[in-house]
Amino acid sequence: MSLPIDESCIFCKIVAGRLPCFKLLEEEATIAFMDINPVNPGHALAVAKGHWPTIDVIPPEVLAAVARTAQRVAKAAMATLEPSGVNLLQSNGAGAGQSVPHLHVHILPRFPGDEVRLNWTYKPGDKAEIEAICKKLKAAL
Repeated sequence: MSLPIDESCIFCKIVAGRLPCFKLLEEEATIAFMDINPVNPGHALAVAKGHWPTIDVIPPEVLAAVARTAQRVAKAAMATLEPSGVNLLQSNGAGAGQSVPHLHVHILPRFPGDEVRLNWTYKPGDKAEIEAICKKLKAAL
């Protein structure tokens, strides 16, 4: 299988074996390894082997493989580390906090008092605005 690569991408270098990692598992289209800047013990990454920066350009079957890998790692973390919960986080673009432009999912075991903040404050939306945006998105689907 021929995959797109970016020679300057840190994740492409890990996939190619040119940079070391604490590898958890490797499959045909994905690799999972520990994050070396963990927010919590057990913080891992499920990464597409090919270089697709964001969700809008990755082939659906590769995205599905990344999701399966993330699920396997999350199950292992839940069984082994016994966190109070697990977040799966996938960001697209700098505005969303993506620091490595190569599609990946963070598997974040959560523990009481860990002070990791990913949530937002709920506030009612404007129903007319929600409806208008819904119509625009439906038209694009």
